[in-house]
Amino acid sequence: MPLIEGLEITTLAAEGKAMGRYDDMVVFVPLTVPGDVVDVQIHNKRRRFMEGSVVRYIVRSPLRVEPFCEHFGVCGGCKWQNLPYEEQLRFKSEQVFDQLTRIGKLDLPPVAPTLGSAETTYYRNKLEFTFAPRRWMTYEEVAAGGDIASGAALGFHIPGRFDKVMDVRRCWLQPDPSNDIRLETKRFCEKHGYPFYDIRQHSGLMRNIVIRTASTGEIMVIVVFAEDDRPRIAALLDHLRDRFPAITSLMYMVNAKLNDSTGDIDAVLWSGRDHIFEEMEGLRFKIGPKSFYQTNSRQAYELYKVARSFADLHGDETVYDLYTGTGTIANFVARHCARVVGIEYVPEAIEDAKHNSALNGIDNTSFFAGDMKDVLDDAFIARHGRPDVVILDPPRAGVHEDVIATILRAAPRRIVYVSCNPATQARDLALLAGDYRVTAVQPVDMFPHTHHVENVVRLERIEH
Repeated sequence: MPLIEGLEITTLAAEGKAMGRYDDMVVFVPLTVPGDVVDVQIHNKRRRFMEGSVVRYIVRSPLRVEPFCEHFGVCGGCKWQNLPYEEQLRFKSEQVFDQLTRIGKLDLPPVAPTLGSAETTYYRNKLEFTFAPRRWMTYEEVAAGGDIASGAALGFHIPGRFDKVMDVRRCWLQPDPSNDIRLETKRFCEKHGYPFYDIRQHSGLMRNIVIRTASTGEIMVIVVFAEDDRPRIAALLDHLRDRFPAITSLMYMVNAKLNDSTGDIDAVLWSGRDHIFEEMEGLRFKIGPKSFYQTNSRQAYELYKVARSFADLHGDETVYDLYTGTGTIANFVARHCARVVGIEYVPEAIEDAKHNSALNGIDNTSFFAGDMKDVLDDAFIARHGRPDVVILDPPRAGVHEDVIATILRAAPRRIVYVSCNPATQARDLALLAGDYRVTAVQPVDMFPHTHHVENVVRLERIEH
């Protein structure tokens, strides 16, 4: 593969990469910023583009800032630490505009500046860490003669490597005591000879640990073991309970399967209660071990305020909240409209949604579980009333065409589309464009130092 000398990085690109041009070809180079001039070793060459990595910096861009995390460049997260936050926000707005116009071919009003997060570190309320018997060593460590068997890991998977885990010494994503809990768990397990799980050999005891830190200050810890080794489980959990009395909910799971998924495994309560609470604008939300909640609690409030503002509720509307999850948006807007109908695929999430309504004394919501394209049909709308406003917050894959067709027949006055993937959002908006026009676009940054962006779009029905 060729070595390209003196490549100028001109702009940011998708998936946290940056790019330059060489002989009319796009060259993607991770961990660079616009204004860098670099020598690049190409390791992937296609017909229209190449991918490579930096072997030498000739000029370092004046835009650059010093990454704050020692794991930057090895860990797969926070790839934009070397870019000023205002530049991150600017590119996210450009990314939204590009995808809505290029993919959706939409006529847009001005895209609002991306709403920045007040907290750019320690903003996540949930992280999952993985155990491994051998930590990932950087290429520099191996080249320097480091001992490949030098220690176990409790940290994050290396991007693209299901069997390689980077040992995390300090993570800047989640507030205290997240780091202390993780480090103490590792120390105790190593001291007492607990074997860390080897996903290739399918052997070992320690698999994962999930830590949730709510905006209320409450903490949930779930330790996942590969075997029901009750004496060792008890010893570790008793130690964590005594060492960290601030833990509100201490639970464990036993996952003897060949994969790490735990959606079908019950969590066992060890101490405390089986849930924690989040709060938002006086509302309380119960969070269980499998509950979904936006992982940036403070910025989720800003996101939902945008969605509620775009809905422009006056008190007499019927609102459909599709892909309602645990009913966070539904309950957030319920006091501003006549009634809310929520639909979600996961039955456990619907139970959480109902509980959250009851917890907050909200009696004008109703929730239904099932596949959206099967539940939301003309008969359902006839039974529950035509929506005046539809709020959409689908997964990354976007909205099924059948669901869009049903929404078009229901003809709500207004649609508010919240998306974590502007590319699929653009595709869906194009399907609505014949009957609706986009009247507002507001990107919201939920994940600083990453390329991810949430986007909220308001659509108004066109009167033919």
